[in-house]
Amino acid sequence: MIGIVLLGPPGVGKGTQAARLKEALALAHLSTGDVLRQAVRDGSPLGARVKAVMESGSLVPDALVGEVVESALSVLARSSGTPAGTGAAPSGFLLDGFPRTVGQVAILDEVLARTGLTLDHVVLLDAPRDVVLRRLTGRRVCGSCGALYHVDSKKPGKAGTCDACGNPIVQRPDDSEESVARRLTVYQDETAPLAAEYGRRGILRTVDGSGDPEAVFARLLSAVGGALV
Repeated sequence: MIGIVLLGPPGVGKGTQAARLKEALALAHLSTGDVLRQAVRDGSPLGARVKAVMESGSLVPDALVGEVVESALSVLARSSGTPAGTGAAPSGFLLDGFPRTVGQVAILDEVLARTGLTLDHVVLLDAPRDVVLRRLTGRRVCGSCGALYHVDSKKPGKAGTCDACGNPIVQRPDDSEESVARRLTVYQDETAPLAAEYGRRGILRTVDGSGDPEAVFARLLSAVGGALV
Protein backbone atom coordinates (compact mmCIF):
# COMPACT_ATOMS: atom_id res chain seq x y z
CA MET A 1 0.00 0.00 0.00
CA ILE A 2 1.45 3.36 -1.09
CA GLY A 3 1.71 6.19 1.41
CA ILE A 4 2.16 9.75 0.11
CA VAL A 5 2.16 13.17 1.77
CA LEU A 6 1.64 16.15 -0.55
CA LEU A 7 3.09 19.51 0.47
CA GLY A 8 2.95 22.84 -1.31
CA PRO A 9 2.47 26.57 -0.83
CA PRO A 10 -0.88 28.30 -1.35
CA GLY A 11 -1.55 28.81 -5.06
CA VAL A 12 0.75 26.07 -6.32
CA GLY A 13 -2.16 23.92 -7.56
CA LYS A 14 -1.95 21.28 -4.87
CA GLY A 15 -5.70 20.67 -4.75
CA THR A 16 -5.96 20.12 -8.50
CA GLN A 17 -2.98 17.78 -8.60
CA ALA A 18 -4.08 15.86 -5.50
CA ALA A 19 -7.43 15.10 -7.15
CA ARG A 20 -5.70 13.88 -10.30
CA LEU A 21 -3.20 11.78 -8.37
CA LYS A 22 -6.00 10.21 -6.39
CA GLU A 23 -7.76 9.10 -9.57
CA ALA A 24 -4.62 7.96 -11.38
CA LEU A 25 -3.34 5.79 -8.53
CA ALA A 26 -6.67 4.84 -6.88
CA LEU A 27 -5.65 6.46 -3.61
CA ALA A 28 -7.70 7.42 -0.58
CA HIS A 29 -7.32 11.23 -0.50
CA LEU A 30 -7.29 12.42 3.10
CA SER A 31 -7.50 16.22 3.14
CA THR A 32 -7.26 17.49 6.71
CA GLY A 33 -10.25 19.82 6.40
CA ASP A 34 -12.41 17.14 4.79
CA VAL A 35 -11.42 14.53 7.38
CA LEU A 36 -12.27 16.87 10.26
CA ARG A 37 -15.65 17.78 8.74
CA GLN A 38 -16.43 14.10 8.13
CA ALA A 39 -15.65 13.29 11.75
CA VAL A 40 -18.20 15.91 12.82
CA ARG A 41 -20.81 14.53 10.41
CA ASP A 42 -20.26 11.00 11.71
CA GLY A 43 -21.41 12.11 15.14
CA SER A 44 -18.88 9.94 16.97
CA PRO A 45 -17.43 10.94 20.34
CA LEU A 46 -14.27 11.97 18.49
CA GLY A 47 -16.34 14.04 16.06
CA ALA A 48 -18.14 15.70 18.96
CA ARG A 49 -14.80 16.86 20.37
CA VAL A 50 -13.79 18.26 17.00
CA LYS A 51 -17.16 20.01 16.63
CA ALA A 52 -16.81 21.65 20.04
CA VAL A 53 -13.39 23.08 19.14
CA MET A 54 -14.56 24.29 15.73
CA GLU A 55 -17.65 25.97 17.16
CA SER A 56 -15.49 27.75 19.74
CA GLY A 57 -13.56 29.38 16.91
CA SER A 58 -10.26 27.85 18.04
CA LEU A 59 -7.78 25.93 15.92
CA VAL A 60 -8.09 22.16 16.26
CA PRO A 61 -5.08 21.05 18.36
CA ASP A 62 -2.42 18.95 16.68
CA ALA A 63 -3.09 15.97 18.92
CA LEU A 64 -6.80 15.97 18.06
CA VAL A 65 -6.07 16.27 14.34
CA GLY A 66 -3.76 13.29 14.77
CA GLU A 67 -6.56 11.26 16.36
CA VAL A 68 -8.90 12.05 13.44
CA VAL A 69 -6.24 11.15 10.86
CA GLU A 70 -5.50 7.95 12.77
CA SER A 71 -9.18 7.02 12.73
CA ALA A 72 -9.32 7.47 8.95
CA LEU A 73 -6.07 5.59 8.35
CA SER A 74 -7.20 2.73 10.60
CA VAL A 75 -10.23 2.22 8.37
CA LEU A 76 -7.93 2.22 5.35
CA ALA A 77 -5.54 -0.27 6.96
CA ARG A 78 -8.41 -2.65 7.63
CA SER A 79 -9.63 -2.31 4.03
CA SER A 80 -6.22 -3.40 2.71
CA GLY A 81 -7.26 -6.97 3.49
CA THR A 82 -10.25 -6.78 1.14
CA PRO A 83 -10.16 -9.72 -1.32
CA ALA A 84 -8.87 -8.91 -4.80
CA GLY A 85 -11.53 -8.18 -7.37
CA THR A 86 -14.01 -6.54 -5.02
CA GLY A 87 -12.92 -3.06 -6.12
CA ALA A 88 -13.37 -1.80 -2.58
CA ALA A 89 -9.82 -1.26 -1.38
CA PRO A 90 -7.71 1.75 -2.50
CA SER A 91 -4.06 1.16 -3.37
CA GLY A 92 -2.85 3.58 -0.72
CA PHE A 93 -3.36 6.99 0.84
CA LEU A 94 -2.59 10.60 -0.03
CA LEU A 95 -2.35 12.97 2.95
CA ASP A 96 -3.00 16.62 2.08
CA GLY A 97 -2.71 19.27 4.80
CA PHE A 98 -1.14 17.06 7.46
CA PRO A 99 1.55 17.23 8.63
CA ARG A 100 2.25 20.98 8.42
CA THR A 101 4.89 21.29 11.14
CA VAL A 102 7.73 19.22 12.58
CA GLY A 103 5.58 18.59 15.65
CA GLN A 104 2.90 17.08 13.44
CA VAL A 105 5.54 14.90 11.76
CA ALA A 106 6.14 13.22 15.11
CA ILE A 107 2.41 12.70 15.56
CA LEU A 108 2.11 11.16 12.09
CA ASP A 109 5.05 8.84 12.84
CA GLU A 110 3.20 7.51 15.87
CA VAL A 111 -0.07 7.15 13.93
CA LEU A 112 1.63 5.19 11.15
CA ALA A 113 3.36 2.92 13.67
CA ARG A 114 0.04 2.11 15.34
CA THR A 115 -1.84 1.51 12.08
CA GLY A 116 0.93 -0.52 10.46
CA LEU A 117 1.07 1.78 7.42
CA THR A 118 4.19 3.32 5.89
CA LEU A 119 5.07 6.61 4.23
CA ASP A 120 6.81 6.10 0.88
CA HIS A 121 6.97 9.59 -0.56
CA VAL A 122 6.68 13.17 0.65
CA VAL A 123 6.15 15.30 -2.46
CA LEU A 124 6.86 19.02 -2.25
CA LEU A 125 4.98 20.69 -5.11
CA ASP A 126 6.82 23.98 -5.41
CA ALA A 127 6.97 27.05 -7.62
CA PRO A 128 8.77 30.42 -7.57
CA ARG A 129 7.25 32.97 -5.19
CA ASP A 130 6.31 35.35 -8.00
CA VAL A 131 4.39 32.57 -9.75
CA VAL A 132 2.21 31.70 -6.75
CA LEU A 133 1.76 35.39 -5.93
CA ARG A 134 0.40 36.00 -9.43
CA ARG A 135 -1.86 32.95 -9.29
CA LEU A 136 -3.42 34.02 -6.00
CA THR A 137 -3.59 37.79 -6.44
CA GLY A 138 -5.05 37.31 -9.92
CA ARG A 139 -8.05 35.31 -8.68
CA ARG A 140 -11.48 36.91 -8.89
CA VAL A 141 -14.87 35.68 -7.72
CA CYS A 142 -18.47 36.61 -8.38
CA GLY A 143 -19.90 38.04 -5.17
CA SER A 144 -23.33 36.68 -6.09
CA CYS A 145 -23.00 33.14 -7.53
CA GLY A 146 -19.42 32.34 -6.53
CA ALA A 147 -18.12 31.69 -10.06
CA LEU A 148 -14.32 31.85 -10.21
CA TYR A 149 -12.14 33.78 -12.66
CA HIS A 150 -8.51 34.77 -13.12
CA VAL A 151 -7.03 37.87 -14.70
CA ASP A 152 -4.62 35.71 -16.74
CA SER A 153 -6.15 32.32 -17.40
CA LYS A 154 -9.92 32.71 -17.05
CA LYS A 155 -11.17 36.17 -17.93
CA PRO A 156 -14.91 36.92 -18.08
CA GLY A 157 -16.42 37.84 -21.43
CA LYS A 158 -17.05 41.36 -20.18
CA ALA A 159 -14.45 42.91 -17.89
CA GLY A 160 -15.53 42.92 -14.24
CA THR A 161 -18.81 41.09 -14.91
CA CYS A 162 -19.73 37.48 -14.19
CA ASP A 163 -20.55 35.43 -17.29
CA ALA A 164 -22.99 33.28 -15.35
CA CYS A 165 -25.17 35.86 -13.62
CA GLY A 166 -24.05 39.30 -14.79
CA ASN A 167 -23.09 40.54 -11.34
CA PRO A 168 -19.72 42.16 -10.47
CA ILE A 169 -16.65 40.01 -9.87
CA VAL A 170 -14.26 41.03 -7.11
CA GLN A 171 -10.98 40.13 -5.46
CA ARG A 172 -11.42 38.43 -2.10
CA PRO A 173 -9.63 40.12 0.82
CA ASP A 174 -7.43 37.07 1.44
CA ASP A 175 -6.22 37.26 -2.18
CA SER A 176 -4.77 40.75 -1.77
CA GLU A 177 -1.02 41.01 -2.26
CA GLU A 178 -0.43 41.81 1.42
CA SER A 179 -2.53 38.89 2.63
CA VAL A 180 -0.96 36.44 0.17
CA ALA A 181 2.55 37.56 1.13
CA ARG A 182 1.78 36.89 4.80
CA ARG A 183 0.38 33.44 4.02
CA LEU A 184 3.45 32.52 1.99
CA THR A 185 5.76 33.68 4.78
CA VAL A 186 3.90 31.55 7.34
CA TYR A 187 4.01 28.58 4.96
CA GLN A 188 7.75 28.95 4.43
CA ASP A 189 8.43 29.24 8.15
CA GLU A 190 6.44 26.08 8.91
CA THR A 191 7.33 23.93 5.91
CA ALA A 192 11.06 24.50 5.42
CA PRO A 193 12.06 22.48 8.53
CA LEU A 194 9.43 19.86 7.72
CA ALA A 195 10.83 19.38 4.20
CA ALA A 196 14.34 19.22 5.64
CA GLU A 197 13.27 16.47 8.05
CA TYR A 198 11.81 14.30 5.29
CA GLY A 199 14.82 15.09 3.12
CA ARG A 200 17.07 13.58 5.81
CA ARG A 201 14.90 10.47 5.72
CA GLY A 202 15.43 10.19 1.96
CA ILE A 203 11.73 10.27 0.98
CA LEU A 204 11.32 13.91 -0.07
CA ARG A 205 10.55 14.48 -3.77
CA THR A 206 10.49 18.08 -5.02
CA VAL A 207 8.32 18.69 -8.10
CA ASP A 208 8.17 21.90 -10.14
CA GLY A 209 4.58 23.12 -9.86
CA SER A 210 4.89 25.93 -12.39
CA GLY A 211 3.66 25.79 -15.96
CA ASP A 212 0.92 23.79 -17.65
CA PRO A 213 -1.12 21.53 -15.27
CA GLU A 214 -0.62 18.55 -17.60
CA ALA A 215 3.15 18.94 -17.48
CA VAL A 216 3.05 19.36 -13.69
CA PHE A 217 1.03 16.17 -13.34
CA ALA A 218 3.47 14.26 -15.54
CA ARG A 219 6.32 15.37 -13.28
CA LEU A 220 4.30 14.43 -10.20
CA LEU A 221 3.65 10.91 -11.51
CA SER A 222 7.31 10.51 -12.37
CA ALA A 223 8.29 11.53 -8.83
CA VAL A 224 6.22 8.74 -7.24
CA GLY A 225 6.67 6.23 -10.06
CA GLY A 226 9.05 4.06 -8.09
CA ALA A 227 6.24 3.15 -5.71
CA LEU A 228 4.19 1.73 -8.56
CA VAL A 229 6.68 -0.83 -9.83
